[in-house]
Parts: sequence; C-alpha cells; structure tokens
Amino acid sequence: MQKARIGIINVSDRASQGIYEDIPGKAIVATLREFVTSDWESEYIVLPDEQDQLEKAMIEMADEKKCCLIITCGGTGPAKRDVTPEATEAVCDKMMPGFGELMRQESLKYVPTAILSRQTAGIRNQTLIVNLPGKPKAIRECLDAVFPAIPYCIDLLEGPYIECNEEFVKVFRPKQH
Repeated sequence: MQKARIGIINVSDRASQGIYEDIPGKAIVATLREFVTSDWESEYIVLPDEQDQLEKAMIEMADEKKCCLIITCGGTGPAKRDVTPEATEAVCDKMMPGFGELMRQESLKYVPTAILSRQTAGIRNQTLIVNLPGKPKAIRECLDAVFPAIPYCIDLLEGPYIECNEEFVKVFRPKQH
C-alpha cells in the first residue's frame, strides 16, 4: 500500500521568527496521529505570512514531494498580512469552497468572529490543499468537521488509500456496488 505524504504548513510571522512556539502545526500533527491509522509521513514547514514563499512551498509539496494532502494553518483572517487563501487560490486548478463553508459554520458554534475567517480549500493536480485557522482549538474543531470527506477526496484524486481510526473520525466513502 502506498504511504501517504501529508504537508503541514504553519503560516505565522512570529512562529517563523521563533517568537512564538509552533503550537498550531503541532496541533495538526497530533490530530492526524489520532485520525489516520494507515502509514503516513509529514512534510513540515513554518513560514512567515509571505504569499510568494507560501505558494512556492505548496507547489514543492504538491509537485515534487508528492503530498496527497497539504494542510495550512494561519493567515486566513482579514488582516493585511493574511494571505493564505490568496496563495492557495493562486496554485490550485480547482477550488473546493465547501470546505471553508463547513469550517466557518462549525466555528460559528463557538465564536461570532468565525465570519471573519477566509479559509478555503483547493486541488493542485493530485493534491488537496486545506486552509485551517491558526488557533489550536479551532484547528481541531475544523478538522473534526471536514476530515470525514478528505480520504474520499484523495481517493477521487487517485492518491493513497487513507484509513482512519473510527473512534476519532468517521470517514465517509460511498458503498461500492
């Protein structure tokens, strides 16, 4: 069975400078370790909020390192330096707006400012790219909401078959006839 390669990008000026600990990126890894039972490895980077650097990293992870999934965290708000959705849209062939819609809907259960979030998702060749917010609690809430659809999306992109721990996430795949 093909090993899944998952890219994780924490987009944070302060974490990239060592001012803040990289807690959001570690939260993604911890959640994936709970969710994914099949063999996988990560490509991991912390970057400043610079669109060109983010685009370059996503392209490299998708095209050269063959990640089937790239998860970003941070840079999805309305602030001037928040450019993650723009970088994602610039490198993707298809946008998947349902991911952002569901994440905002889920986050609205906890904070009214969820409407300020611009996270999105898209596909570059055979790679699904998903933007998450930057707060660890919101990362988990959003992954809980959207991850059930991610393995099937990767199946449709002809990527590796990702198996998950049903105790943590119930993945949806249509029944084969």
